[in-house]
Order: sequence, then C-alpha cells, then structure tokens
Amino acid sequence: MASHAEESLTLSSSPARPARERFMGLEWLRFGLGVFIILFHTLHVYKPLRVWTHYITDLGFFATSTFFVLSGFLLSHVYLKPDRHYGMREPARSFWIKRFSNLYPIHIGSLILAVVVVQLVAWLAITPGDAVRTFRFVSYDINRPVLFAGEMRHLMGNTELFVNLGLNLVMLQAWNPFYLTFNPPAWSISVLFFFYLWFPWIGPALLRLKHYARALAITCLIYIVPALVVIATTNFDTPETGILHRNPIIRMPEFVAGILLYALYARRRDAGLALSRGQVAGLLALIVASFCLGQWFLTFGSAFYYLLHDGLLLPACLAAVYLAARAPAAGSENVNTWAVKLGGAALPMFALHIPLYTLYTRVEKIVRGEPTLCLTGHWQACTQAAGEITLSFWAYPIFLAGTIAFCVVFQERFVRAVRRRIEPPLMRWFMGDKRA
Repeated sequence: MASHAEESLTLSSSPARPARERFMGLEWLRFGLGVFIILFHTLHVYKPLRVWTHYITDLGFFATSTFFVLSGFLLSHVYLKPDRHYGMREPARSFWIKRFSNLYPIHIGSLILAVVVVQLVAWLAITPGDAVRTFRFVSYDINRPVLFAGEMRHLMGNTELFVNLGLNLVMLQAWNPFYLTFNPPAWSISVLFFFYLWFPWIGPALLRLKHYARALAITCLIYIVPALVVIATTNFDTPETGILHRNPIIRMPEFVAGILLYALYARRRDAGLALSRGQVAGLLALIVASFCLGQWFLTFGSAFYYLLHDGLLLPACLAAVYLAARAPAAGSENVNTWAVKLGGAALPMFALHIPLYTLYTRVEKIVRGEPTLCLTGHWQACTQAAGEITLSFWAYPIFLAGTIAFCVVFQERFVRAVRRRIEPPLMRWFMGDKRA
C-alpha cells in the first residue's frame, strides 16, 4: 500500500514542526482493518455461530471503505508540500513508479497463490464442491432478496478467461462489474491503483480549497447519489451491484474524503487545536451508533445495504481515521516497531486471506481426519476421511495468527525484495535517473 516512507509514517509535513511526526495510531488502525476484513470473509463459514458472528461480518465492508479513506489521508501527508500551493514533493511519474512497485508484487503474489490453491483444492476434492472449483469458477454480483441456486454461478469460457486474466495482469480487474475473478479481494488493489493515478492532480487541487469541511460534506452527499439511483431504477441485479461494489469512479469519494480529512487535520494541528474529551466521545459515539443503526437498517433489505455500502458509513470511516491520527505513539519503541510491521502487512492481509483460508481449511480437515492415510499413500481414503470433518471454530485462532505472521513476512521479505528489483530500472527507463 505504501512506500517505506509512507509505511513508517515519519515524514514531517511542515518544517516548523518536529522533524518526525509519527502516526502510530494509523498503523494500528490499518492492522485492525486487515483483521476485520479477514473476519468479514471467513467467520460466516462456521454456521452454528452465525447467530452472533453476523454482527461482525454484516458490515465488514466498513474495513475497505476506511482503508480507502486512510490511503487518501496518508498520501496527502507524505507526498504533498505544506506550502500554500500544496504541490507534489516529487514528479508524478516518480510517485507512480513507487506506488506501482509496492502494489504489483502484492497483487501478483496473491494472484499466483490463489490460482495454485484453487487448483490444488480441485485436485484434492475433499468436499463435494471442491472437484468443480477451478479458476474459471465465478459468482455473479447480485443482491436480490430471492435467488435461484444456480443464478449466481458461472464458469468462464476461454475468451472470458483470457480477458479477465489480462485485466488482472494490468490491475484493471475492478472494472469488471459482473463478477470477481481468481482472487476476489484483490479488486481493492485495482481501485487503489486508480486512485494513485489521479492523486498528483486531485491531491494538490483539493488541499488548495478554502472550505475543507464544506467540501467534505459535499463529498459525502455525492457518494450516496449512485446508490440512490440504483435503488430507484434497478432490481438489485448485475451489473449495478458490481458497479456500486468496486467501480473505481464510484468509490473515489472515499479517497477524496481522506484527502480532505487530512487537510482538516493539518489545519487544526497547525493551529494547536487538540480534541477535547467531549469531541473524542462524540466521534466514538458516531462510530458505535453507525454500526448499531447499520445492523438495524440491514433488516430492511437490499436498498439499505446499498446505502450503507456506498455512503451512510462514510462519516464513521472518517471518524475512525481522525481518532487514530490523533492517537499518540506508544512510549516503547518495540511497540511502535511492531505497529509499523503489522500496519505494513495490512494490504497483504486484504489480498492473501482468501487463498490462505482455503488452504488452511483443507489442511485442518486432513489433520483432524486420518492424516496417517495420506502419509502412507492412501490418498483417496485420506481425503474421504477429511471430507467428513466439520471445521472447528476453536482452531480458528491458529489460522488468524498464522495469516498475520505470513503477511508480515510476505511484506518484508517478498514485497520489499521484488520492489528493490523493479523500482530502480523503472526509474531509469521513465525518469532518466541513472543513480537508481
């Protein structure tokens, strides 16, 4: 999600302030959002627990929206000059190369892992549905209350497969409004890349505005308009569901809101204005009330789902980012170091958790079945025994801890290593930087 400077969040945005401004609260928020999205996409598997886990998973899209807001906030802090012109600290091409060099290894790594895992699952065929699951299998984005069993299922033909593979290779997969392919959560990387392409223009322009609060309110209102149009004119079908879910233009207000939020934050910080206890309590109350009302609104059907997904929760997202930005760093450097590590692993957590969970569940079934049969070469008997195992929620913490650890290592060892290899030649080719 970010360069090393952005990951550590230590770049000062004003020469008049201390040389290092540390947003450790935002690091912990990024990590928390990564955990939230994992819970959102996996807790529903444990059917006996849905009586209470749905309170966690129903509004899980809050994590992605907040992540987009946070991205706009951080990029503004790191890459925009604090003078009255708010220009970029470096040329746009240099910015794009850095963003691409950080995003692409995460995206390609998760894509390869997803394809390998789904083919492995199909080969093992532990559950009845595993045998038909390949990377061609997709589900249409439909949010109608009544659905037929086969209405959402689809196997891509050769042309569809080729087109969608091409879209994934160039990080344009979010523009497919009909279905998600290969590694579904990676659509967020595609949207982030679109935001990055526009940031050198919209970032400085937004910070030059005089009335940030008014612009932020207008942005929140604009964001909800597409959902209102869909509710008024469609039947919650495809492609409108996919468009509202992940179209980069539709989701742009979240990123814009993050930039404007940073402008408000910087203005108040430079004026020495801190949050009072009452203001902190008010922002926390806004977040809690948004979740409680959101749960209630969902009982009224698809229309309110669209409104919550595209607009109604945006003020709560802004409140969460603002509160985290104001949170002080820990007194222990070890704690702050881990905040940076875990925050840096947030985007890999978004991108990798589905293939990792798919792999984990099959391993759990094998381990809790008759694993000795696999060790002795009796594959069919081993997988048959594994197919009879019901997943245990008590083993879920193992998956969660393992995923977090894997993503930390993935970010620090794989993503950074690949970035060090691809960024210098890109700088030489597109910037003429012979030192790179």
